[in-house]
Amino acid sequence: MPARPQSVGQDGKTTAAIGGDFGKVTVRWVERRASDAPIGRRGPGSGRSLITQAVLGLLIAAISAGLLWLVWIYANGLRDPRYLDGWVLTGGMSLQLSFHIAIKTASLSPKSAARWRKVHIFIGYLLITAFISHCDFSLPDTGFEWALWAGFVAVALSGIFGTYLSWSLPTKHDIDERMSHGHIRTRRAELAREIHARVVMTDPATAAIALPAPPYDAWIMDLYTTHLRDFFQGRRNFTAHFMGSKRPLKRLTAEIDNLSRYVDERSREKLVTIKNLVIEKDRLDFAQVYLRLNKGWLFVHVPVTYALMVMTVLHVVIVYAFSTGPW
Repeated sequence: MPARPQSVGQDGKTTAAIGGDFGKVTVRWVERRASDAPIGRRGPGSGRSLITQAVLGLLIAAISAGLLWLVWIYANGLRDPRYLDGWVLTGGMSLQLSFHIAIKTASLSPKSAARWRKVHIFIGYLLITAFISHCDFSLPDTGFEWALWAGFVAVALSGIFGTYLSWSLPTKHDIDERMSHGHIRTRRAELAREIHARVVMTDPATAAIALPAPPYDAWIMDLYTTHLRDFFQGRRNFTAHFMGSKRPLKRLTAEIDNLSRYVDERSREKLVTIKNLVIEKDRLDFAQVYLRLNKGWLFVHVPVTYALMVMTVLHVVIVYAFSTGPW
C-alpha cells in the first residue's frame, strides 16, 4: 500500500437529517464541494459576526470610558465617587436579575428573549467597568467586602464564559441546539454500526472474477482499524471541541482524502460515505460538549447572582447606616 501524505483533499456530499427515534430533531450540515473552503475556514457569515462583535467592543469601551470620566468629575466635586458607581452597579445588577426572572417566568417571546439576552450581555460588560471603578482599582479590606468582590468576579467570569459559548462555538460547528443527550448517544451508536457495515462491505463483482482483486478494501479496512474504529466508540476530542478547534477532524479527513487518490471509483465513493459519517460523528461530539457546558455554567452564574444581590442590599444598608456628609 503506498504511503498516504498528510493533506486535506476534496470533501464529500451532504449528510441527511437524523431520522428514526429522533422525530423532528435534525442536524444541519453544510454541503462542501471541491470548490468550497476546506474544513475549519471561516465563511462570510463568520466575518460579519466578527465585525459586529468588534463594533460592540468599541461601543463598550467608549461607554466605559465615559463612565470613568463621570466618576472623575464627581470626585472633583468633593463627593465620594463610590456612591455614583455603586448605584450604577446596583441598578445594572437589578436589570440583569430582572432579565433572568423574565426568562424563568416565560414572560418574553423567543424573539424578545434573544434581543434582551444581547442587552444582558452588553450591560454585563459595562458593569465590569463600574465594578473596577467602585473598587478604586484595589482589593477589599474586610471579610464582607471580600465576599462581595468574589461574588461579582464569579458572576462576571461565568458570564464571559457563557458569552463565549453563545457567540463563538456554535458558529464554528453550525449545531442544532434542539438536540438532547439521548438523541446524540443514539445517533452515535447508529453511526458506529453504519461505518462498520460500510467498511466490511465488498464488491460482489470483484469476488466473481478469478483474478486477484486490487487491495482497495483491505486498505480501507486498515484505515478503519488504525484511525476510525476508536473514534466511533464514544465521545472523543473534548479539549478540541471545548476550544472550538477542528484540527482532529481535519487529521481524520486528510487520511481519508489521501487514500482516495489510490483507489478506484467504487472505493472512492465508499470513502466519501465514510468521510460524511466521520464529519457527522465529530459534530455530534461537539454538540454534546456544547450542551453540557451551556447548562453547566448556569449552575455557577445564577445562584451566585442571587447571593450577590442579597449581599448588595446588606452592603447598601451598612453604607448608609454609617455614612455622614454629602454623597
